[in-house]
Amino acid sequence: MLEKIDELLVEVQNFQSSAKDEIEQFRIRFTGKKGVLNDFYEFLKQVPNDQKKDAGQKINTLKQAVNGKIEELKTSTESSLIVEKEDLSRPAFPLELGSRHPINLVKNKIIDIFKSIGFAVADGPEIEDDWHNFTALNLPEYHPARDMQDTFFIEQNPDVLLRTHTSSVQIRYMENNEPPMRILAPGRVFRNEAVSSRSHCIFHQIEGLYIDENVSFADLKQTIQFFTTELFGKSKIRMRPSYFPFTEPSAEVDVYWGLNSETDYRITKGTGWLEIMGCGMVDPAVLKNVNIDPDKFSGYAFGMGIERIVMLLYQMSDIRMFFENDIRMLEQFKTL
Repeated sequence: MLEKIDELLVEVQNFQSSAKDEIEQFRIRFTGKKGVLNDFYEFLKQVPNDQKKDAGQKINTLKQAVNGKIEELKTSTESSLIVEKEDLSRPAFPLELGSRHPINLVKNKIIDIFKSIGFAVADGPEIEDDWHNFTALNLPEYHPARDMQDTFFIEQNPDVLLRTHTSSVQIRYMENNEPPMRILAPGRVFRNEAVSSRSHCIFHQIEGLYIDENVSFADLKQTIQFFTTELFGKSKIRMRPSYFPFTEPSAEVDVYWGLNSETDYRITKGTGWLEIMGCGMVDPAVLKNVNIDPDKFSGYAFGMGIERIVMLLYQMSDIRMFFENDIRMLEQFKTL
């Protein structure tokens, strides 16, 4: 038995490894329940009394050598891992920089254009009540927008809903501020519409409001002409008479897209014109609803869908692309 222990001592001293699995197998072989050391302790019970002292010392020497070797290997393995982890001389991995979403890029560009002529940015909740979303904006009870098929209602009686336009921000601002005022209201809006290449149930709007004394339709037209020229260059626009409950008179503004490709025909329905915003003079009834004297003050308002502007600027044909988070599309805006 003593010769066997001497052989194992030599084996333990010569054992070297940096692999965790091999070190664990070494530990189990010697110190496990069915390991070599336990076998020696069982065999020690059968050794004559006059030889037990020498045999016991040998076994303890082997046990100490095994434990020492295990600690040595574990320490060297951990230190090598630490050195490898903290090696500052290794070349760094390049960090991939992200990009802004095209909707945010264009929204910020629009805000910058209007800020240059004195507009400030206002914000409001996406969950609105009936007063701020419909009633204060002069929408009658029978208006189609109040129908469940067009609006996402959260509660009814009283009505709580997802806002269908950012005009509700204008109402809140007029309730809490005195004229003159010149604000922009960007944000998400929600409508119960079928999702297609030209429409979506979630989209982004940016609306403007200017209230002061002696504001005319000519001021509105000049503001929109300035905006389209700044954003699109020498853009060709047209203003068509229209109807909105909260403005009178009202108009829709179209930008000429052109008919140079199949995409142009599909998006503009073969006309070459793409509607980008609605506008008009604020209805006196709306001013009365927010306690502003319509005999003293007048104003104009306008609103546009940001997705349509992005599609114009970047010649994109499908509005659904903005909500798919396809990295192949988003990476194209890294340098913008």
